[in-house]
Amino acid sequence: MGASQSHGLSEKVSQDILEYIARNGLQPGDRLPNEYELAGMLQVGRSSVREAVKLLVSRNVLVVRQGAGTFVSQKRGITEDPLGLSLIPDKHRLARDLMEVRILLEPQIAAAAAQNAAAGEVEQLEQLCAQTEQTIRAGEPHLQKDIEFHTCIARSSKNLVVPQLLPILQKAIEVFIDVTNSSLLEETIATHREITEAIRRRDAAAAHDAMYLHLIYNRRQILTR
Repeated sequence: MGASQSHGLSEKVSQDILEYIARNGLQPGDRLPNEYELAGMLQVGRSSVREAVKLLVSRNVLVVRQGAGTFVSQKRGITEDPLGLSLIPDKHRLARDLMEVRILLEPQIAAAAAQNAAAGEVEQLEQLCAQTEQTIRAGEPHLQKDIEFHTCIARSSKNLVVPQLLPILQKAIEVFIDVTNSSLLEETIATHREITEAIRRRDAAAAHDAMYLHLIYNRRQILTR
């Protein structure tokens, strides 16, 4: 079999595996059948399964844990930097333009979260709000908690597309904190509280406005630098 034929078969088998995941409702962290079992189910050789799994691992769909097996990735096909934003040299302009994108998207995402968040997600958001504040008060880097806070809101929106945008939103937070040298600490604490409270009350309009205010504070900080 030639290289092009082998690649074509690997692509087909990878699609078959994706269909198996969807058909069986596998979720992030769920284990797939072993290589031998997959080969039997898909009626292909084990080497074809092995190559297909490698393709899906490279695309962040699957993760292989030595001695444990093959699992559906928590990232579900999302790459860390899908748009190559880390390669843009002008970080100030990147921060400004990313903020414009956030202003277009995140207020509505917050409104959707207020309407659709499960009780457990609201509780998690409250915890992340408190943890972000504690981290800031302790004088420690708060980037990760900030990202987790906004990620929780995005997932709580229950929009199927929004989670695919998370790498962009997360990169925007990272670039903003770097460019502004974490200068909006008190504003972050206050607006995070307002966003959280609005989502807890299921007040979509208030959640929209609180997120918009949060982002406008951030944009003003970028524009004054």
